[in-house]
Amino acid sequence: MTTEAVRKSMQGNKRSNTKPELLVRKRLREAGLTGYRLQWKVPGRPDVAWPGKKVCILVNGCFWHRCPKCNLPLPKSNVQYWSVKFDTNVERDKRNLQELEALGWKVHVIWECELKKKCIDDTFAALLPVLAEELGKEFRVD
Repeated sequence: MTTEAVRKSMQGNKRSNTKPELLVRKRLREAGLTGYRLQWKVPGRPDVAWPGKKVCILVNGCFWHRCPKCNLPLPKSNVQYWSVKFDTNVERDKRNLQELEALGWKVHVIWECELKKKCIDDTFAALLPVLAEELGKEFRVD
């Protein structure tokens, strides 16, 4: 059983155009790596995809997708529900990743915690050159 406040909070969670996704797209535009599509219709519906090159980015929230770096605890109430929910999410993510790779896609996963102020520059310093090479594009360095 859930309270009305919890229900409203859960309904407020967005499927797309989340702050982490917007931040990733901003950095991609700044680097000149444009021409991507959003929520492309392949397994996992990647947040950012270049279908012609079969390159995509999945932006995963640490809470919902169970970031291996953050090691977040389960919510204290309704533990059985959350345990099953998170296990299902992780299994689905793994399956989607395998399906994309089997279809020949190069998949990059960015965790929400990798977009925090203290590490976002390192995240993109590592990602942008790889993306540029996979896309056959030059990227801008500011």
